[in-house]
Amino acid sequence: MDKKPISRQGFEDLVKELKQLQEVERPEILKVVQWARSLGDLSENADYSAAREKQRQIDKRIQYIENVINNASVIDVDSLSGDRVVFGARVVCEDEDGNRMQCRILSDVESDGKQVISCTSPVGRALIGKCVGDTCMVRLPSGEREYEILEVKFKE
Repeated sequence: MDKKPISRQGFEDLVKELKQLQEVERPEILKVVQWARSLGDLSENADYSAAREKQRQIDKRIQYIENVINNASVIDVDSLSGDRVVFGARVVCEDEDGNRMQCRILSDVESDGKQVISCTSPVGRALIGKCVGDTCMVRLPSGEREYEILEVKFKE
């Protein structure tokens, strides 16, 4: 499986969340499951069912984070520079209607879809590799949009 880029900060946040889940939340929910199991008939025990569902959610999140961490290629975005859009860049661009968009290109895990966009999203893929002054066509669900890159920076 290919390594996927992630910023150092994003990676550290995931490691911190994983530790919290493994050392605090999972042991707590296991105690609740054990307590609910002690109440008797499991078929009609809502506490037990709810605790088991919460345990499944925690276990799924742990598995997901471990998978991301194991397949991560950590990039120190603070050391990057240049005028070309790459992973970690902060980009200011404008569409043909004059609407400006400011975003940062990071990983899927770090993306919020507004200020931070994924490097694998349609907009992220279209912007990567472009320089200030370049235009790119982005296919969106609402149709195609053309963006002109006005600024590329790496520091706040």
